[in-house]
Parts: sequence; structure tokens; C-alpha cells
Amino acid sequence: MKYLAYCCLTILQACFIQAAIAEEIPSTNNNSEIPTLEQDFVNSINKFSKEQIIAQFGEPAKADDVKVKTTGKIVASIWQYHFINTAADGTYYETTELDFIDDKVVMVAFMNNDGAEGPENNQQYQIPNK
Repeated sequence: MKYLAYCCLTILQACFIQAAIAEEIPSTNNNSEIPTLEQDFVNSINKFSKEQIIAQFGEPAKADDVKVKTTGKIVASIWQYHFINTAADGTYYETTELDFIDDKVVMVAFMNNDGAEGPENNQQYQIPNK
């Protein structure tokens, strides 16, 4: 009986500790600031609009738009920013490229060059549809 009571107490403590830890973790639904650490950036960037991205990082260093000829509507964009994202070791990527379809980021590429060169030394991520 003492063992059963001990097990129940241990399970309850674990539940309370887990609940306390869960409350300390910042909510990923907080869309106020875009994280800059590589994996956090990749996991959250598609939740932000172009306007929110510009509000935090400013206008991109380079932007190319793909437009429908007949309407002039922008259907895709490629934006490049410099020195906004860090790798896990804390070093900055020289260039971050964001590929948009309509207003959603669908691909992120981190480059250790100015973005004008080929794909060597790049890290690319396909953004999952959520």
C-alpha cells in the first residue's frame, strides 16, 4: 500500500512539474517577433506575412517578383536579407533567401555568400504546409 501511494505521489509530482515546464515555454502562437536562430526561423517563418517580415527586418536587400503578364499581379517573390539569421553555433549566415508563393514563405535558403553566387555552402529548407 505504501508503494502504491508513493507511485501515485510520484506520478502527480511529475504531472505538476510537466505542467509547470509547459507554462514556462514561450508560446509559438505569439506572432510578435520572428526568431532568428536557424531552425526556429524555419519552423515559424511561414506564419508571418510579408508586412510582418518587413516590419522586423526592413526591406529586403534584393527582391525579385514574378508577375502574371495580363494582370500584373505578383504571384511569387524571392527576397534576400543579409546577416539576420544565426546557425546553431551562433555564427551569422551572410544571406537568407525567402521564396514566396503569393504571401507565404515556401522555401528558406541560408547562404554563406552574398547570394549572387551558386548554391555551394548553402542550407535550404522546404517549408511544410501547416
